[in-house]
Amino acid sequence: MPNAFNFNASPFDCLSLDEQRLVRASVDIAYFPEGAVVLDVGVAPTHLFVIIKGHVTQTEGDEVLATYGPDDCFDGCGLMTGRVGSRFVAAEEVVAYQLARAAVNELIARNTTFGALLFSDLGQKLSALAQRADQHERQSLTLARVDQAFLRPAHTVDAATDIVSVVRLFQSQRTTSVLVTGLPGGALGIFTNTSLQRAILDGRPLAQLAVGALASSPVVTVRPSDPLGDAMALMLRRRVHRLVVVEDGGQVRGILEALDLFSFLANHSHLITVQIEHAQDLPALAQAAAQITRLIAALYRGGTRIGLMARLVQQLNARLFERAWHMVAPADLVANSCLFVMGSEGRGEQLLKTDQDNGLVLRDGYTAPPGLDAICQRFSEVLASFGYPECPGRIMVSNPDWRGTVSAFSQRVRQWLLQPEGDSLMQLAIFLDAHAVAGDATLLATVRERVMALATDNDAMLARFVAAVDNFGGPAGWWSRLFGLSDEGRAISLKKAGIFPIVHGVRSLALARRVAATGTAERIAALAEAGVIDAALGDALVQSLHFLMGLRLQAGLAELDTGRPVTGNVDPERLSSLERDLLKDALAVVKRFKLLLHQRLKLDVL
Repeated sequence: MPNAFNFNASPFDCLSLDEQRLVRASVDIAYFPEGAVVLDVGVAPTHLFVIIKGHVTQTEGDEVLATYGPDDCFDGCGLMTGRVGSRFVAAEEVVAYQLARAAVNELIARNTTFGALLFSDLGQKLSALAQRADQHERQSLTLARVDQAFLRPAHTVDAATDIVSVVRLFQSQRTTSVLVTGLPGGALGIFTNTSLQRAILDGRPLAQLAVGALASSPVVTVRPSDPLGDAMALMLRRRVHRLVVVEDGGQVRGILEALDLFSFLANHSHLITVQIEHAQDLPALAQAAAQITRLIAALYRGGTRIGLMARLVQQLNARLFERAWHMVAPADLVANSCLFVMGSEGRGEQLLKTDQDNGLVLRDGYTAPPGLDAICQRFSEVLASFGYPECPGRIMVSNPDWRGTVSAFSQRVRQWLLQPEGDSLMQLAIFLDAHAVAGDATLLATVRERVMALATDNDAMLARFVAAVDNFGGPAGWWSRLFGLSDEGRAISLKKAGIFPIVHGVRSLALARRVAATGTAERIAALAEAGVIDAALGDALVQSLHFLMGLRLQAGLAELDTGRPVTGNVDPERLSSLERDLLKDALAVVKRFKLLLHQRLKLDVL
């Protein structure tokens, strides 16, 4: 066999030198003219094909399932089952390597990663990819376990211990915190050097002041096996500097301090948080906002999980928006309103900065300041200066349609739900992702509760709501465009092809089941638990969503690097063979989910 075989293409790029020699000794070249049937339904395949030149289409009946181009391989599933389930036809003149079945079986026996990448579903392929030796340097430390970081010893005192004795313990043990037992209800508390400042300001003699009176309780805990990235997100969300590490049996393992965690992870998310917290004016906040995109680029290139990155971005953006709102709006308005975000920001699925989607709920009976319109316009301008463009559809607090009292907003959303007309279903979809970022969150919660109380599983209404998943082209058209086999432009919108159908389909099912969660992954988990969707499909949807988000982020970062406007559309020439393979799997999951929606909601009869 010639040495030209491309071992840089998936799944062959995980083979050892001995395994590569086996491939070279077992492969031949095959030629198929345009229109030739390479494999037909029901035949027992004898080879795995790897395309050198040309394209092959995979069909089932009259439907095109996928298109394969140079460096793509097929039909691994047929080799595994002993029977081809689809028809593979040369769309143009094809030259391909054919690797004997015996050699493929031997490679699978020798190399489990090769087998996983060749046969497994999307989730297993991504897991196998994460474990590959040549990817090791790309694995983010956020995947490490909590117990792999430095845990400080946990010192414990009784709630009746006086503060002076605790300070002596601080000095002797060179620590800045102690755990406190004996609190009411048996809860565990924590007393830190920050608590000591409050004790001094209390005014009572420290020798007579019990530590239990000023201990914070309950403590925020994590398990030793939890990922460090999740621990970091928990610290940011709860705004604490220490986590108590507790075994499954309840035994305290130690204390994870923020300084130790962030030193281990060696990224800048903590520094951005501190910068936001300490900002005294809008220019200082703008400097912090500029750091967020650089952080995301560093985390992505370090291999951080997309789901974790999205949660970190949501926490950072929420704190940024909250601080900006406090600087722009008077304290009385902040206290009597709830600023909320929607769209990907509300779902916790935004990575790079996108258009503003936000609104404001006011307390019933509260009289807003006369300059409310100017205040909200100023806030939109501030976010735009931070790099968050104004929404072309004016879905922003600067638009009076997205401001109102609890009663007015509730009535508006009720009308969207029960009397849909025009863009009302789109507005309802946007509002269902609302997430509070500043002010009184109970105001938004009240509106959401009233919406959920009206939610219905009426098939006709739900079918109209979910029908938008069919507004864009399907996977077959996508692959024709990818390989230049159609007359359409080559730029691919992953949002239209896969992200939106998943997000909106899940949102629709969640509305029918009155699921309160706003994140797509959380909604999927609730739907799977309720038996609305199969657990395996739910897992595949989450994996597909995160993979598509990752590809879109990759494309967006490439656009930023070259000074182009960020669209997140994929340039086909930048996709590797592995990315194309994973993309086929992700789009197959999207197709399966859309089929489920069609069957369950009878979309075909609309």
